[in-house]
Amino acid sequence: MKASGNGRPEQCALNLLRISRGEVPYDRIKGRNFGTVDAPVVSASNEATADAEWLLGAYEPRIDTEKIDVAGTIPGDMNINAKVIVKRESEEA
Repeated sequence: MKASGNGRPEQCALNLLRISRGEVPYDRIKGRNFGTVDAPVVSASNEATADAEWLLGAYEPRIDTEKIDVAGTIPGDMNINAKVIVKRESEEA
């Protein structure tokens, strides 16, 4: 998401984490990779964390991710909890 005209940064980060990769027609890499749903929990958790960090870093420049947790004990039932810090306008440049 771009830095202007898109609403609150927290809401944009949440929206990004809800998009499935391939869902956006002209930006097929935007979104999370849900291909790890049936993978073992440990490897899927590591991949989901790295994917979420990349996604938020690439598409939402107004935030810094402080911590990303992937909660879930069975394949296909993972929740991503991201603690984000909104940058001040002077830090965005």
